[in-house]
Parts: sequence; C-alpha cells; structure tokens
Amino acid sequence: MQIWTGLGNPGPKYALHRHNIGFMVCDVIAEMHGFGPVQKKFSGWVQEGRIGTEKVLLLKPATYMNESGRSVGEALRFYKLGVEDLTVFHDELDLAPFKIKVRRGGGLAGHNGLRSINQHLGPDFRRVRIGIGHPGSKDRVTGHVLGNYAKAEMDDLTDMLGAISAEADWLAKGDDARFMSEIALRQQAD
Repeated sequence: MQIWTGLGNPGPKYALHRHNIGFMVCDVIAEMHGFGPVQKKFSGWVQEGRIGTEKVLLLKPATYMNESGRSVGEALRFYKLGVEDLTVFHDELDLAPFKIKVRRGGGLAGHNGLRSINQHLGPDFRRVRIGIGHPGSKDRVTGHVLGNYAKAEMDDLTDMLGAISAEADWLAKGDDARFMSEIALRQQAD
C-alpha cells in the first residue's frame, strides 16, 4: 500500500489557491480512478482505491498546511508504513507554472507543509513538485501562493491535473522518470 498526500488548506475559500494544488491532484485522481467514498480519518479526508495493481490511500490533511505532518504521520503509523511508501503532492515556487518534477528527499524551500512532514517523519519521502512559478519579488510570494489561479490559467491547470492522473500508474510503479516524461509529452501536445 502507498499513501499519496495532497497538501492544501481545508475550506472553500482556499479551494483554488495555488497552495492547494495537492488537494486538487487528490480530487482528480480519486475521480478518474474510481476511488471509494471520502472518509474522515487521520485528522483528514481519505479515499481508498487502486492505481494499476497498487493499492493507494489518498490523504488530504484537514490540519491546515502547517500541521500536515501530524495527519500524515498518523496514517503511516496506522498502516505500519515507512516514508518509502509516502508520496506528497505540493506547490513549488521554484518551478515554472504547471511543470512537474519528482524527487525523493531534499530541501524544504520554505514550504510549511513540507517542513511539518519533515519534522514528523524526516526528509526522505517522495515529492511531486508542481510548479506555480515565482511572482518575481519576495514580498509578493505570500499573495501569489495564497492567491487563486487566474481564469487564463484554468485550461493549463485542467490539462496538467488530467495528465498527472492519467500517468499516475507510472508513479504507483515507482517509475518517476517515466511519469515526468509522459506528463511532459502530454503538455507538449496541447
């Protein structure tokens, strides 16, 4: 079993924030892959299903970003899983909008959700970094991250979320390079 966590903040006012891209990924994967109903567990919302042959638990922490690690830690302990079974989907300022990079471990880049997971579990979890771009100056970062996607970005956002879900089988199999490559090919075709 794998646990795929999407980072975000709970509540409708945050739904389209760039910071909530992890929640959006979980919702699209659950819908496209026919996951079961949402259940309240582990201080969050979970849905169970399969991607290819792999059993996956999607987890959206309801703890707000700064306490995401508490929710993720509860789920891993309950299922007796290690950080090698964890994938975290999150927004990334240092990547161009809608670009996807996967890596295991690494820095936190000032991301409070990653910092919380790191505090609870250490740094060696797999991250799916989803580019939101940098607004240019440091004093505009908070407004950018906590701002909604613009209407002009909606088609690219929808295409990217669809590509992540369509190619999720590669991620489930542990073929991160193929996952990134297939998404890039889909994005070039658009």
